Amino acid sequence: MNIGLYQSAASLSALERWQDAVTQNITSSQVTGFKKRTVNFSTVSAGEVITDPRAKAGDGTGQPSLFPRAAYGINFSLGETQPTRRDLDVALQSDGFFEVQLEDGRRGYTRAGELRLRPDRTLVTAQDVPILSDGGTPIQLLPEGGSVVINRDGSVFQGATAIGRISVVTFADNRQLRPLSAGVFTNMGAAPQQVDRPEILQGYLEASNITPLREMVDLVNIARAYEANQRMIQNRDQTLAKTIETLG
Repeated sequence: MNIGLYQSAASLSALERWQDAVTQNITSSQVTGFKKRTVNFSTVSAGEVITDPRAKAGDGTGQPSLFPRAAYGINFSLGETQPTRRDLDVALQSDGFFEVQLEDGRRGYTRAGELRLRPDRTLVTAQDVPILSDGGTPIQLLPEGGSVVINRDGSVFQGATAIGRISVVTFADNRQLRPLSAGVFTNMGAAPQQVDRPEILQGYLEASNITPLREMVDLVNIARAYEANQRMIQNRDQTLAKTIETLG
């Protein structure tokens, strides 16, 4: 078996996963609160190559056969805070996530604070899902209207009336979060903890933490590495064909 062929093929598969992540980053770079998708590379052992004809397979004297492996990850670093001057835009200046109620009833978590009003005056995100209060219920503004003030701790006031307090939660391990779409996550691990004193700015939004130019550079590097591995596969295939032809 030509190990080199399989190693190069595994490299192509890993590069394709990297390209998928970079492409998603580029297309989502303008999405509020979006977190960069990453790919971590490692190697996995798949047996050994016997270089000594007198050695026996499995005795540990062969060269380990290593194959590349790619695993997806998420970079949760904060994005740049940008002013919008909209009363219903909010940005988190601290760790944590806003809590939202998804259409299927599950809880979702996001840092995208571009809020708007439904006809029934319920505060919802840009994805039209209600943002929740620290009591776990949607936040509904008064029908008579009035200016909305959101304090740094997430307390929402309409005029002199306290409406509720925006829920902000943190997780012991963000790696337990699974992405859905548009910067929204679901929790696959331990229950989140309520943040008592979040830092929220009214009239601001958190941009994605993606640098498009960096992603474009990665695309170029991926293309070059992909081409190099393709050439290696072609060269090994030609060498193997010549060997078989000579022996035949």
